Amino acid sequence: MKYESVIGLEVHVELNTATKMFCYSLNDPDEKHPNINICPVCMGHPGTLPMINEEAVKKVIMVGLALGGTIPESSQFDRKNYFYPDLPKGYQISQYKHPLVSGGELMLSSRTIQIERVHLEEDAGRLIHDESGGTLVDFNRAGVPLMELVTKPDLRTSIEVREFGEELQRIVRYVGASDANMEKGQMRVEVNISLRPEGAKEFGTKVEVKNINSFKFAALAAEYEMLRQREVLERGEKVVHETRGWNEFRQETFSQRSKEAAHDYRYFPEPDLPPLKFTKEFVEGLRAHIPELPRAKQKRFIEEYGIASDIATLLVHEKALADYSEEVFSEALQHEKETPEQPRKSLIRASTSLLTGEFLRLLKMTNSAPFDTRVTPENFGELVVCIVEGTVSSSAARQVLEEMFRTGDDPSDSIDRLGLRQMSNTSDLEAIVRHIVEENPTVAADYRAGKQQVAQFLVGQIMKESRGTANPKIVQELLQKLLRL
Repeated sequence: MKYESVIGLEVHVELNTATKMFCYSLNDPDEKHPNINICPVCMGHPGTLPMINEEAVKKVIMVGLALGGTIPESSQFDRKNYFYPDLPKGYQISQYKHPLVSGGELMLSSRTIQIERVHLEEDAGRLIHDESGGTLVDFNRAGVPLMELVTKPDLRTSIEVREFGEELQRIVRYVGASDANMEKGQMRVEVNISLRPEGAKEFGTKVEVKNINSFKFAALAAEYEMLRQREVLERGEKVVHETRGWNEFRQETFSQRSKEAAHDYRYFPEPDLPPLKFTKEFVEGLRAHIPELPRAKQKRFIEEYGIASDIATLLVHEKALADYSEEVFSEALQHEKETPEQPRKSLIRASTSLLTGEFLRLLKMTNSAPFDTRVTPENFGELVVCIVEGTVSSSAARQVLEEMFRTGDDPSDSIDRLGLRQMSNTSDLEAIVRHIVEENPTVAADYRAGKQQVAQFLVGQIMKESRGTANPKIVQELLQKLLRL
């Protein structure tokens, strides 16, 4: 029998607010010392009262608007009651029947995935298992504002699982709601997956794989569960409704607990917090602050600048790089207005080549953000113009960019200091070309005999003689002229 996978996702995202969700304790994901960012409120001491973090509410609504969701006129917080060592109150303030966002969608490369809801809650603490077998609790994370997004069971493949997660991460970052760093636990994925006979309408028995901190692992977990559940069904057995974990070292899921008996969380409205009311003006004010989103920016880069789709995808992956790149384009294209004979296409091609090559390499090597480097978009654009004008070769420009990255100097000074200004003086170059041709009479004879590919050897020797500063276009012209004699 052929089976179809039915997959839904629950994605948790820690918001990058200054303080926690219901108190003034710092929200600092980089804090290394345990139990330092805590207070009586987030620790659930008697007599304390929570206060709603307005910034967290706004960030969730902006994510919802970016996804095309509906913002209700009113929303409320609820108590979700359960006992766990890292939950200091003995309950979690969450949302149940009245979330901040209902509906919405996220477009993948092949189709669109519908979203059920997006709500706001507080995160739990963190359990640390030591080598002696004991368990310690760090409450620094307890009370951090946590956005939860729940999709409809619309996904069908592991590829879609990974693409959904990566696209959502980009949107969350563009909106500015979270850094969404999975290695720091700021974004976590739960995969709900079941199989059903192909063509059937009813869902199979769902298995939940919890707290996966990598989109790659989420896709692998989905792939593993598809195979595991298919083997169970083909043996004539029933899939158990359970929660499973993901073992990244063994590349397999493992059973954590059965869910045959539903957990009664005994939700009820949070008595210490008032309902939230949203006016149309408030919502539209937030909508106005949503930046151009990655998919729209990618489309515009392709249409406005003539950039290839794969290059545009790379440039818009991070908002900071996309913004920096656009400033570089703007600076480089100023030259097009001043000197119209320099084609727009050449300026953009030289820009994208440096941005996606040497610049990205330097950013990764130094773990830097584009605007935090010493290379200003103005100087970057000037370097691009130098390439197009022939002041420096494209290969030498990579060395110049590295020098600019280190010193912050403008391109002209860096080019001169490195001695990489391109030779374009015809008489000087002709002497070098003539010398190389005379030094290689056999190669010159082969060229004249019809073996035109040997010209590349001569070009290489000329570039070596000029320390890479000879203008390749002029070299080709001079070489052909001399070899035809």
